[in-house]
Amino acid sequence: MLASASPQRCAILERLGVPFSVRPARVGELTRGDPARLAAQNALRKARAASRAGAAEAVIGCDTIVCLHGVIYGKPAHERAARATLQALSGATHEVLSGVVVLVAGEERSAVARTAVTFRALDDGLLDWYLATSEWRGRAGGYAIQGAGAALVRGVRGEYENVVGLPLATLLDIYPELPGQMMRAPSGAR
Repeated sequence: MLASASPQRCAILERLGVPFSVRPARVGELTRGDPARLAAQNALRKARAASRAGAAEAVIGCDTIVCLHGVIYGKPAHERAARATLQALSGATHEVLSGVVVLVAGEERSAVARTAVTFRALDDGLLDWYLATSEWRGRAGGYAIQGAGAALVRGVRGEYENVVGLPLATLLDIYPELPGQMMRAPSGAR
């Protein structure tokens, strides 16, 4: 069970052939405090909200935060906010932190993935072009590295999939049974 309706998270699991269903967690996200701790707490809150008492399913919760020098850059509310976020990240190396939690068999497994992303210096022309794509909408940090946002990035140090939205290597570290789920796919599973 994935405690998210994120198309990016779903696509990562689908590429693996992992059967899953989606149960988006409707929880208010914590936004103040240490970014790594917030990502972990938000992921746990999502997983717990999506879990069902007595269910034999594994529940995956994830929360991704973009930060630079301790400042968290969430999902911009409008184009002006997206421009300000991208200008702040321009020419700098920011951190993408994802808390990932798996609730399975009464056990909570968790970890935080960290990836450093370096942006190229963004001039007005590149910013105008990217903002016109509207890809920034609903994206932590105001960009999508797997899409047109790749043009903003000079380099990545760490898990690329973390920047997309689901740190797969970290997920497999805490839930090594996941590949076995592919072998037992029930018919009709996503």
